[in-house]
Amino acid sequence: MKRSEEPVKVYQMFEDLEVYQVAREFRKAMYRVAKQLPESEKFGLASQVRRAAVSLTNNIAEGHGRYHFLDQIKFLLQSRGSLEEIMDDLNVCEDEQYLARAEIGQLKQEGWRLHKLINGYIRFLRSRTLDKSSRLQESPDNDLSVGDFGDVTRFNPSTL
Repeated sequence: MKRSEEPVKVYQMFEDLEVYQVAREFRKAMYRVAKQLPESEKFGLASQVRRAAVSLTNNIAEGHGRYHFLDQIKFLLQSRGSLEEIMDDLNVCEDEQYLARAEIGQLKQEGWRLHKLINGYIRFLRSRTLDKSSRLQESPDNDLSVGDFGDVTRFNPSTL
């Protein structure tokens, strides 16, 4: 029996991406964590958690707005870095006993799920860069020869 093929999803906006939707929910959860932190952490850890959480979703959105796959990947790597920063902030919460271990464990589990989604999206975009039809390429100018550049020994040959 053949599997029925699911229709291919076409993403129009960054909000349509599953990785963004999951990151958004995680950002909201981290904002709730920041609100639970003690007053003494208002301008320290709480502020850091909020900034990293916003960076997480901002970088996914900004990368989606780029039309070159390598730019999109660069922003996803930034987003993944912000996620790992948040994961370390959760370690601080655990070490300082700001939150219950069970709550931290659940948040970390959600964070690592998001980490996998980001990695999967990066892999997808990298596979797109390998697709020759999706690359922008310049055609070489056949009117120039090495002799047209004079003494080419002072130049890096890879730039010619």
